[in-house]
Amino acid sequence: MNDAELRALIIKIIEEEMQQSIPIGVSNHHIHLTQSDFEILFPGQEMTVKAPLKQPGEFASNQTVTIVGSKGEIKNVRILGPCRKHSQVELSKTEARQIGVNIPIRMSGDLEGTPTVTVRTEFGQVAIQGAIAAKRHIHMSDKDAENFGVTKGQAVKVSIETEERKTIFDDVIVRPDPKFVLEMHIDTDEANAANVGKNAVAKLIKE
Repeated sequence: MNDAELRALIIKIIEEEMQQSIPIGVSNHHIHLTQSDFEILFPGQEMTVKAPLKQPGEFASNQTVTIVGSKGEIKNVRILGPCRKHSQVELSKTEARQIGVNIPIRMSGDLEGTPTVTVRTEFGQVAIQGAIAAKRHIHMSDKDAENFGVTKGQAVKVSIETEERKTIFDDVIVRPDPKFVLEMHIDTDEANAANVGKNAVAKLIKE
């Protein structure tokens, strides 16, 4: 190995060591509701906070619902707050198949042509057109995006190395916003495939 090759190797090692780790958040099934849908499902109630989420202003509520498909149902699906402009159900592909719903993989809010599911509580029920499996993505601040050298909507590759498995995920969408905190979101199917446990992190693969 000559001097130039040695310098290149040292630079590569330093860059890899300096590369910022991305915390991983595993998204279990959940639902976002409009205020009007919430009022039908929980008449006379207010959405109350069970626990704050990592992204500022977002929280897991104390209220849960049942998602009904043609072949079954999923109980105790937690509502995430605050209320949104459009209701949206997020499941894994495995869960959706089990209850007979064919859901597409979409970014949050991209609901055109998505299937309708029945959402039920002891107080009422609504039909919600907006069931998806969430496309894997990374929340980050504008400063994070600058540091990583990525832009809004860009698809990137990340590696996740756990004790017993190393996984590379492609087509991970970058979602920068001034208020966001750095966190990669994957669903339970993806987390199980990569053997993701507590405190697992991802690293951006620079191509």
